[in-house]
Amino acid sequence: MKVKITTQKRNPLLKRKEISFEVEHEKIRGTPSRSQIRAKVAEILKMKLEQVYVRKVETKTGTMTALGKANAYDTVEQAQRIEPKYIVERNAPKEEAKEPETQPKAEKPEKTAKLAEEPKAQKPAKPEESKRSKEKEEHLDE
Repeated sequence: MKVKITTQKRNPLLKRKEISFEVEHEKIRGTPSRSQIRAKVAEILKMKLEQVYVRKVETKTGTMTALGKANAYDTVEQAQRIEPKYIVERNAPKEEAKEPETQPKAEKPEKTAKLAEEPKAQKPAKPEESKRSKEKEEHLDE
């Protein structure tokens, strides 16, 4: 896998470098994972892995070349403050990403209390045969 940085633009307001890159992945036979690309970009920029976040990776149709975008921050704190949560989760290793984030919500006690108080409505018993059904049968017999 070869990573080539095509453009690198400094954003002083957000204290980061906005990077466009190209990945040639002929030997891998598939688009490399974000974590692999992230490690390679961090190595090229001589930065810590925690400072680099891959935002987008897209393989060109019919080729073994992928284009992507990444952000490289001056500090880890700046990266954590600015990068959206979903980007951080996408860049996390697979083992960490599988952990459940939220616990299942408990049922609201109001609904369960109402259901317990109210008796269930029973369906009315069906009459043996209504007048209409008898009339239909007589009509069909004729």
